Order: sequence, then C-alpha cells, then structure tokens
Amino acid sequence: MGKITGFLEIDRNERKYEPVADRLKNFNEFVIPLSEKDTRDQAARCMNCGIPYCHGTGSAAPGTPGCPVNNQIPDFNDLVYQDNWEEASRNLHSTNNFPEFTGRICPAPCEASCTLNIDDNPVTIKTIECAIVDRAWDNGWLKPEIAAEKTGKKVAVIGSGPAGMACAQQLARAGHEVHVYEKFAKAGGLLRYGIPDFKMEKNVIDRRVAQMEAEGVTFHYGKPVGGSAPGAIDPQELAKQYDAVALTGGAEAPRDLPIPGRDLAGIHFAMDFLPQQNRRVSGEPLNGAPDILAEGKHVVVIGGGDTGSDCIGTSFRQGAKSVTQLEIMAAPPEHENKGVTWPNWPLKMRTSSSQAEGAVREFAVLTTKFEGADGKVTKLHCVKVDDKFKPLPGTEFTLQAELVLLAMGFVHPVHEGLLKTLGVDLDQRGNVRANLQDYKTSQAKVFSAGDMRRGQSLVVWAIREGRLCARSIDTFLMGKTDLPR
Repeated sequence: MGKITGFLEIDRNERKYEPVADRLKNFNEFVIPLSEKDTRDQAARCMNCGIPYCHGTGSAAPGTPGCPVNNQIPDFNDLVYQDNWEEASRNLHSTNNFPEFTGRICPAPCEASCTLNIDDNPVTIKTIECAIVDRAWDNGWLKPEIAAEKTGKKVAVIGSGPAGMACAQQLARAGHEVHVYEKFAKAGGLLRYGIPDFKMEKNVIDRRVAQMEAEGVTFHYGKPVGGSAPGAIDPQELAKQYDAVALTGGAEAPRDLPIPGRDLAGIHFAMDFLPQQNRRVSGEPLNGAPDILAEGKHVVVIGGGDTGSDCIGTSFRQGAKSVTQLEIMAAPPEHENKGVTWPNWPLKMRTSSSQAEGAVREFAVLTTKFEGADGKVTKLHCVKVDDKFKPLPGTEFTLQAELVLLAMGFVHPVHEGLLKTLGVDLDQRGNVRANLQDYKTSQAKVFSAGDMRRGQSLVVWAIREGRLCARSIDTFLMGKTDLPR
C-alpha cells in the first residue's frame, strides 16, 4: 500500500447526513459525500493486512465474511490514494457491474470484516466505492462495452432487478442477443419500486439502463411472463423462442400476519406502500390503486429490517404524526464480542438513518389482535415475549394506529403464473431450485439467480448471482466462457 502507516495516522471519517429537519422536506438523497482529499485520506487507511477478509472468499458462500462480489478492495483503495481514479474505476467494475447501487444501499459486510474493525474503526470502503463510481460517471469513463462479435444466440431474462440487470449486461458483453422482460413500466425491480428515492435516486438506475441498451440489451416493459394479466406472455412459448432463459425475479410473496382484525382497512404490506411513493416521485401513475398515505396518522411498522426502515423514512416524509416500529426479536447487544464474531457479520444494535429520524422502536413484541372502528384499524393489541417468542403474562399493552405496515420479510417468489407454468422444481423454502455450480433449474435451458433462487437477500448478492448465472449460460451456449466471475 502507498501509505503503510495511514491507519495509524488518520482517523476514520465517514460521510455525514443532512440534518433531519431538512431531509424530511423531500425525497432526495441526503448523504453528503466526502471531499476528494478526505476520500483519499480514508483510502490511505487501508493497512496492507496479511489476509484481507474484505475481499470475501473465492466462493463467497453464505455466511463467509467480506464482499459477495469479491471486490478487490485494497487495490482500489490504493489507486484512490495514488490519485488514479480511472484505474480504480476499472478495477471496481471488473467485479461489480453496479457499484453505484452497492455504494448507496449495501450494508457493507466488507467493513465488518476489515481488520481495522477489530477496534471499531474499519476503512470507509462503501464511501470510497461510491466516490469512485460517481466520479467515473461524472468524467464520462463508463462507456458502453459493445461486443466485438455477435454469437447469434438469444437469451431471455425475466425480471429486471439487480440480478437480471447484471445477468443481461454480462451476456450482452459476451455477444449474445439479450431481451429483458419486465412486468412494470421501468427497469430496476426493488431498486426502483422498493428502495426509497432518499436512499437512491432513480436516475442512478436510468443511466445504467441507457448504457445496457447501447450495449444491445432490449428491455420489454409492461410485459409480465406467466399469469392472466392483460398482455401476459406464455412462459413456455417464450422458452421455445430463446436459446436460454434466466429467471431473475424477486421473492415477492410477503409474510403475512393472520390475526384477528387483519381484514380492517389501513393494514397494508410494505410493498403495497413503498412503490406508491416511488411512483409519485417519478411521476408514474398508480393505475387506479387507492392512495396509501401516512400523513396525519399514527403509523405502526411491524418488522425490524431494512424494509421496515424504508417504511419509517417514507412515513415521516409524508407527514406521519408518529411512527412506532415493532420487532419480535429481542434487542440485540449494543456491541459485539469481536473475539467471537470478527470477521463475520455481527448481530448488534444498529440504527438506520430512518430510525434516527424519530421512530420509537420496541423489541420482543408480538401483535395479537387488530382493533378497529367503522371498518378501519385504530389500535393494536400487543404483548412482550420471551426468547422463545412465548407471551409474558402481565406485559400486554395497546398502540394507537391509523396505518399499519407489515414489513416482516418475504417467504419465497410467487408460484402462480410463471413458475407453475414452466414447471420448475422448488426447494424446501419455496424458491426455485438451482445449484450454485451452474444455476440450472430442473427445466432444460432455464436458469435462475438472485432472490428467486436464494430467497430475499442483499442487492450485492443479486449482482453476484446474476454475473455467475451469465457465466453459466454463456458456457451452456458456447461450450466455454471468457466472462469474469
């Protein structure tokens, strides 16, 4: 590394946020980038450790530390420190098609596994990654990479989330004719319709789509594959038209809460609530769906994960009176035991930017009943639970609520329509069965990657699986592949 003693001389300095009062006025991104000097100083802290766990393992199997796409983090840190930003961008893009996505919304397992995290001062890897790719876009370095030769093979990619986009881009660069089928009006999947604009503005997706179109990818919008919706495409007919098919949709079946009062008005799944606001911001119509709005309401979010956090931030920006977040798990420890957890991702108390905007967080809480008046929810009946989720007598309480958002995760992809018509085998969790070696499903020439294969997961995992699925499809079509992992 260029600055051998950087980690001893320079303190960790992370990006700051705009004040809460200011950022709640709109849905714009509110992270304040570091200056060029500060970013280079942070890159200088990378300490040339003997085993850089931040890379992740070669297999990046679930549960292993570091980066799922195996970013060459010490290398691009050094390039930034040496002021060679363009080469840093080339290095970063050699493993990650969309670092502007991960630089904004990845939880950064790389930083958890950083050697400097042993004393809670990891290198600001996510900040540096975002700075590299944003500079690359600003300087026009990210040109379309058009294949020199076409293979004559055609591939259909079903779903345009991060797995589908990564798969499609890699296949187009290998010279295949790639068609992406998306049931909604625009590409991006949960990146566009689930992640709020205050975390990632959608022009970030649009410029990648434009790059992919220039590389030869054709996007077909408003084209659901399977099911009975108007204009739906028969999956079996689609499979006949293409040399290979990649199933890269999401895990869209939400976990429900079937308790008394569930049918009251004002109780909604998070993914009925969040996409509406994203469509409002972009000017996309709601197609007649009734508005779900938090303005002037006491809001309760059930579920303590990222989706719940997104509901909190969106509710506050819509003008909610109050937001309470309920989590059935007990409160995690404030600090992890490094000797036990490092370099793996630790279970510890984390507060998201949205939670810090004023949400009340309640842990070890079970909702037992919804109560309402005139057919609308007005109250939740709750109870504290022990470590086996058994109710603790005498801890019952109620919460006022005019809007309840269920953000308890997703159980598996939707089975009706596409998957049942194709007849692909499912695993014991209800996801599409496809192994990590070749991403092949039980049906000939049909592959699967991302959340549809692995269940709900991180954007960075979707990118990795999309890239590896593209390698497998390229090998299937051509007998070999030159695509990088």
